[in-house]
Amino acid sequence: GRLVESGGGLVQAGGSLRLSCTASGFTWDYFAIGWFRQAPGKEREGVSCIASSDGSTYYADSVKGRFVISRDNAKKTMYLKMNSLKPEDTAVYFCATNQYSECKGEYDFWGQGTQVTVSS
Repeated sequence: GRLVESGGGLVQAGGSLRLSCTASGFTWDYFAIGWFRQAPGKEREGVSCIASSDGSTYYADSVKGRFVISRDNAKKTMYLKMNSLKPEDTAVYFCATNQYSECKGEYDFWGQGTQVTVSS
């Protein structure tokens, strides 16, 4: 199976981007899915997660109110709409599947990442 992220790019501060994460080769519907990011010289951090059980969503405080996560199981695709982007949002963004249908436990299957760069 694979997870492939897309939609990254260069945007000015205050702008928006929508990232996509598309799955292939495995059963997508069961797992919770998360977005993570890693900026140069920093540790990877969790950004958001959406459960498969009831669609519950979770956000890091740093993105709450600006980012929106969603999933379309029929398309095997998850989205992260990022609004009001800030330079500190600059990072490589990764999607990953959780072991469970809830946003808990380990994330054990990862995409290759997509670069987001926000200019000031």
